[in-house]
Amino acid sequence: MTSRELRQKYLDFFKTKNHRVISSASLIPENDPTVLFNTAGMQPLVPYLLGAKHPAGQRLASAQKCIRTIDIDEVGDNCHHTFFEMLGNWSLGDYFKTDSIKWSWEFLTSSQWLGLDNNLLAFSVFVGDEDAPFDEESYQLWQEMGVSPERIAKLPKADNWWGPAGQTGPCGPDTEIFYWTGNPKEVPSAFNSENKLWVEIWNNVFMEYNKTAEGKFTPLQQKNVDTGLGLERVVSVLNGLGDNYRTDLFINLIKKLEELSGQKYGETQETTKSMRIVADHIKAATFIIGDDKGVTPSNTDQGYIVRRLIRRAIRHGRQLGIEQDLWTTKIVRTVIDDYQDIYPELKNNQKFIIESSTQEEIKFNLTVGKGLKEFDKLAVDDKKITGEDLFNLYQTYGFPLELSFEELSKRGKVTTNEEKILLNTEFNQALNKHQDLSRTAAAGKFKGGLADATEETTKLHTAAHLLLAALRKVLGDHVVQKGSNITPERLRLDFSHPDKLTPEQIERVEDLVNQAIRNDFKVVCEEISVTEAKKRGAMGVFDDKYGEKVKVYTVCHLGDSGQIDFNESFSQEICGGPHVDSTGILGKFKIIKEESSSSGVRRLKGILEQV
Repeated sequence: MTSRELRQKYLDFFKTKNHRVISSASLIPENDPTVLFNTAGMQPLVPYLLGAKHPAGQRLASAQKCIRTIDIDEVGDNCHHTFFEMLGNWSLGDYFKTDSIKWSWEFLTSSQWLGLDNNLLAFSVFVGDEDAPFDEESYQLWQEMGVSPERIAKLPKADNWWGPAGQTGPCGPDTEIFYWTGNPKEVPSAFNSENKLWVEIWNNVFMEYNKTAEGKFTPLQQKNVDTGLGLERVVSVLNGLGDNYRTDLFINLIKKLEELSGQKYGETQETTKSMRIVADHIKAATFIIGDDKGVTPSNTDQGYIVRRLIRRAIRHGRQLGIEQDLWTTKIVRTVIDDYQDIYPELKNNQKFIIESSTQEEIKFNLTVGKGLKEFDKLAVDDKKITGEDLFNLYQTYGFPLELSFEELSKRGKVTTNEEKILLNTEFNQALNKHQDLSRTAAAGKFKGGLADATEETTKLHTAAHLLLAALRKVLGDHVVQKGSNITPERLRLDFSHPDKLTPEQIERVEDLVNQAIRNDFKVVCEEISVTEAKKRGAMGVFDDKYGEKVKVYTVCHLGDSGQIDFNESFSQEICGGPHVDSTGILGKFKIIKEESSSSGVRRLKGILEQV
């Protein structure tokens, strides 16, 4: 079964169960500063899991693009990925455990759908703890499907609890589904989660709780179902491959790498690992840059992840012996060719993706040159080089540890494996210290973000709409939002524009925003079709992630009849909220900083002052 067939079968199945299929949301989270990327299909749906009404109804299904940065260093084995697709179905306060489990069983075992041998399936349920009880209902439901109790493991929260996606939010116990990947004639009668031949293929989360900032688990107003089936892993399992990188989702990238390097995938452990890393990282970077809220390589936030992915891929390309200039472009083009029919934004943004990745490869090659010069200063005479020295090279110049070891070996300064282990240990100690400091800073940075929907963040979020509209009026229609971050103290808006703003332009933008505040415009929310939103000229990413209808917030005067005059509106934008009811309560807006975010993207920070 191809990835395209599996993706479509899944969505078609849930259509028959009265689910509305919604498109993948952007990889860049909207209104959630606690995470850099959308890491699961449920993340864009948090407001609706918490009780807000979804325009597409209570039953939804999608294939969601995801990025998980915690897996970057794990990539290189046969199943970890930075970018992946999660197939999911949701019940927003509608059906619960019975239908969820019954339909999962039907999709997996029915000959009309996947037709898997039910003797090759096993399950796990939440055993219970001080936060929530044993999931007796799921345990009994699987047995009603014909599963023997020996095939149902009772596991703790570490195994059978999902969420929240960020620091707070919806969460709950889950039941996981496993498939036997060994010899079908040797399938054990009892399920043991420690046996790696049992591979998890589906996760049904029963969201009954909300985790608070204090770490407490309180009941949700509505009970939800959130499921996740990893496309890459299941395609591999269904085809008996045992290696996600041999599926149609990666094989063209692997073939291109074989062509560029002159080596064969699977030939050696080192070659295989490097090809996996290059294929995964360039794919992930392509999707992040090519997103309609595209992020370019930089030294901060999402841009830092893009930079790290591309540079790590280039390093492993070097280890594969690839010597052509700007070779990453060929991998990028292969990613676009493979996915453009499913995710047309890659084709639409192809020029931007290639320009951004090409510039990063050029910059990294220059960085390596600078790093070598600094390395030469360290490696003089009999001076002892420490792991901390190598970390400083890495941190300051981006000089990779692998290249440091190469250079040390050339100079005869590392001659034994013990010396290499010591340097590696010292390097990791310095790295961990740096990461601890970074996590501490990030915790302060993200504290109280828009996900909390406080009064101050709600005001600043509305002000961000006014700011974007004002920027377009002053700078031109080429300005689109490229990212945002809002805390109770300030807003930050990234937007497309090639040049630094002049003092006069900044003053003009401030004046327009403050005039809109003084006019005490109404902020009106409507649920309308994507076609109508486009016709009105509403700003936003038209990925149709809310189904056929979207929420459009219009900032405008209401006429005497109470009707909106869309021709005279100050701002129209697709958004999930939250917003104030009218602009007059915002106070006074002031831009406190203007700077470059990345190539072709500027960044403004602004505050609201009381008047």
